[in-house]
Amino acid sequence: MEDPVIRIPPYHYVHVLDLNSNVTRVEVGPHTYIRQDHERVMFAPRCMVMVPPRHYCVVLNPMARGPTGAVLVDGAGQARLRHANLDICLAQEPFPLYAVEEIQQVPQVVLADTALRLRALLDFKDEDGNKFVAGDEWLFEGPGTYIPRKEVEVAEMLQVTVIGHNQAIRLRARKECLDRYGTRHVTGEEWLVKQVGAYLPGVYEEVVDVVDAYILTDKKALHLRATRTFEDEQGWVWRTGEEWLVTQAQSEAYIPEVFEEVVTEVAVTTLGPRQYCVVLDPVGPNGQPQLGQQLVVKGEKSFFLQLGERLQAGIQDVYVLSEDEGLLLQALQTIKDTNEEGTEVTRRAGDRWLARGPLEYVPPAEVAVLERRRAVALADNEGIYVRDIRTGKVQVVTGQTYMLTEAEELWEKELPPRVEALLAEARGDTRGMDTRVHSFSSLDVGVPQRDRTRAVTYQVPHNAAVQVYDYRERRARVVLGPELVVLGPGEQLTVLSLSAGCPKRPHACRSLCLRLGPDFCADIVTIETADHARLQLQLAYNWHFEMPEDPKALGCLFSIPNFVGDACKALASRVRGAVAAVTFDDFHKNSNRLICSAVFGFDEGGRLREQLRFAPNGLVVTSVDIQSVEPVDQRTHDALQRSVQLAIEIATNSQEAAARHEAERLAQEARGRLEGQRLPDQAEAERARRELLELEALRSAI
Repeated sequence: MEDPVIRIPPYHYVHVLDLNSNVTRVEVGPHTYIRQDHERVMFAPRCMVMVPPRHYCVVLNPMARGPTGAVLVDGAGQARLRHANLDICLAQEPFPLYAVEEIQQVPQVVLADTALRLRALLDFKDEDGNKFVAGDEWLFEGPGTYIPRKEVEVAEMLQVTVIGHNQAIRLRARKECLDRYGTRHVTGEEWLVKQVGAYLPGVYEEVVDVVDAYILTDKKALHLRATRTFEDEQGWVWRTGEEWLVTQAQSEAYIPEVFEEVVTEVAVTTLGPRQYCVVLDPVGPNGQPQLGQQLVVKGEKSFFLQLGERLQAGIQDVYVLSEDEGLLLQALQTIKDTNEEGTEVTRRAGDRWLARGPLEYVPPAEVAVLERRRAVALADNEGIYVRDIRTGKVQVVTGQTYMLTEAEELWEKELPPRVEALLAEARGDTRGMDTRVHSFSSLDVGVPQRDRTRAVTYQVPHNAAVQVYDYRERRARVVLGPELVVLGPGEQLTVLSLSAGCPKRPHACRSLCLRLGPDFCADIVTIETADHARLQLQLAYNWHFEMPEDPKALGCLFSIPNFVGDACKALASRVRGAVAAVTFDDFHKNSNRLICSAVFGFDEGGRLREQLRFAPNGLVVTSVDIQSVEPVDQRTHDALQRSVQLAIEIATNSQEAAARHEAERLAQEARGRLEGQRLPDQAEAERARRELLELEALRSAI
């Protein structure tokens, strides 16, 4: 400071440094201090340290004082220090701080619901005579003012934990200790405190967690598991791994114990008035699951599944059967039951029976529901295949409302893929015409699936026949259209594999029915004349079947599966044989007569027959039409073309010459008539001229 006069107020002080001795001293007020030239004032006057009642302060590096409290100095006049030491100053008169003294800690007040965890650094004995050794810990609980000691350090400040309703705190013992309720705990042990209010942990207790209670309702329960063997508050001893269920009936708000683990929350199982369920491994009266047992629970009811219990197929609806419904049942073990008449009967294991409606049925645990059946209403042209499971016999049921008995089941009739394809095509033919399939490799591709338990039906078109073969009876029957065919269990439809196309290709057309005609078929036949001219004929044959008088002989119609191909081959053979004996010119001039005679032949009187009949199947060919004749050899074809063109040209020239001659004749006749008319006209003209001259002469005379 520049001013040498320093005015120090009361309860203030300054530090003065002697530059000669390098010693700092303290000047306290009230005082007016005149600074010497070799002195320096370190700072302006400061207030002394004032410690009010119930407060303290800690002074670091305090001065050494004598018995009277005076500061001790050394030979140079420097105040002696207690280096790295502390001095606790309680309420007293204001005092100044010397050069190296400093305030380390302000006063500390411990509020209510808090505490200080203290730890002894040195062995000491407090004012009450209690002895502490280094490492001991204890609590200083508020409210209060903590006066520190140099032998004690504050480890941490503890706050109370508020425990609300439906809450608990989980504590762990850091060392063996007694809790606030006098219970002894070993190191690492955990326990719960559930008392509502503020809880201050003990010196060797630590708060692990605050546990909230699980609120249990009539629709929710707790699934618990013991993590180790313990005894709960009710005195039950639970072994490690044991599980149990806690419901609202036991506690509305449940706080799991330390050694209890919440596995899951279990929802209530509620059954309506028309519902039931099957509980597997139900818990018995002793609380243990009855393995392998079943329990049927009917509604209306709400319950919790106990541990180890499970539902077989969930919640199921009660079987409500109408008059045309029934249940196929099977006994799993011997039981007592009542039949439809109300009589008590004994059902042995494996027995099957049918419960018919109308009724509401809940199957017992000893009964299995195999199938729910409904009566099938069948028209006169509908049917189903029914198989007796005891005898294996299959029958067709048609034209009634039928329900399978307990000893019957629906039987699926298998058909070849080609027959399936043909039947599918027939079902889509609304005109009732013949159905043909022109595919060879993939007849079953894209075929809609039919109900194989339904009786197979086929509508035979008009003027057609279908052969049905029974493989069980080993006999065939022929059905004439229009008619509906219903196949029996062992019957199959005969598939006709016919030739088609021009020329005929075998197995190009398949059909279930045989057309009886009249109809026609066309074929291309290659022939060779006696002079080796190869020709290609396109012929058309009209045909029909002759029906036998005996109905039992109708099977002869199907004696030749490919009657079209066989007939065309036979006729082509006759034509080739007849043409091979004549020349090309003869055939060209008399082709129709030659082919008809080759096909039909002559009778005993030498007259041409009107038809050709095939005796095995009654096929009758009535006429032959030559649609075209074309040479096979190109040179022959060109020569024939030239000859035809030449013949046409000759005929044209002849007609042209005749026409020209006729025109000339007519022209000459016209000229003759013209000349004949000219002479009378000239005579008449001369006669008129003479009269004119006479008149002119007469006029001149007058």
